Amino acid sequence: MQSRLDAVFAAAREEGRSVLVGYLPAGFPTVDGAIEAMRAMVAAGVDVVEVGLPYSDPTMDGPVIQDAADAALRGGVTTRDVIRTVEAVAATGAPALVMSYWNPIDRYGAASFAADLAAAGGAGAITPDLPPEEAGPWLDACAAHGLAPVFLVAPSSSDTRLRLVAGVARGFVYAASLMGVTGTRAAVGERAADLVARVRAATELPVAVGLGVSTAAQAAEVAGFADGVIVGSALVKVLLEAERSGAGASAGLAGIRRLAAELAGGVRAPVPA
Repeated sequence: MQSRLDAVFAAAREEGRSVLVGYLPAGFPTVDGAIEAMRAMVAAGVDVVEVGLPYSDPTMDGPVIQDAADAALRGGVTTRDVIRTVEAVAATGAPALVMSYWNPIDRYGAASFAADLAAAGGAGAITPDLPPEEAGPWLDACAAHGLAPVFLVAPSSSDTRLRLVAGVARGFVYAASLMGVTGTRAAVGERAADLVARVRAATELPVAVGLGVSTAAQAAEVAGFADGVIVGSALVKVLLEAERSGAGASAGLAGIRRLAAELAGGVRAPVPA
């Protein structure tokens, strides 16, 4: 049976464009404020929402996402708040994925987390630090509840590694455009297009590129060779700057709508590879 996530990628393919995936952490600036921001992203053209599960010891997050996640944790956000956020996003009709390091899921209980995520209407989860070789219980839980387990590959991944990830992933493969942590950059990693081609040689799953995409022009560039474009830090930065300037929640939402609309325009006008 085709999942909501599969349907989004299939529909975008028919339209001749890439899928736009937008990331924001749950709980920032508040739980309800994050939900409103995610709804605003969807209304402005984001196809899939990554709901970040704030964690105190991130290995992949750059300073922007770390600052927002730290603020969410200080505000008392819980894993159950993340599930509630997923439920609110799923109600918009857009697929909602949780982006989480493995420790919070393991502590919650893989089977329980999968069951609660599915009950909330979640489409799956991205687990950047979970090796496929150690993912057996999580893969079983996802299969039992119809969730897509999404894994990451990087430019340094060997072809053997790509085949291993492709064999267990569902929904799409997350291709990190460069080595390092998340953050906005002046240019997308030069090796991203080659990595996408290598992943496609190993699987028919869609390939979405993240890390470093922050502008409509960069989104258009990546859309020229990838099935999906993932944007995180640039969107989080909008909320952070509104919070720090004292501009208020309405300014943050307006900024999210504006940037999401620009990025949505970018994926609909790809630059040929």
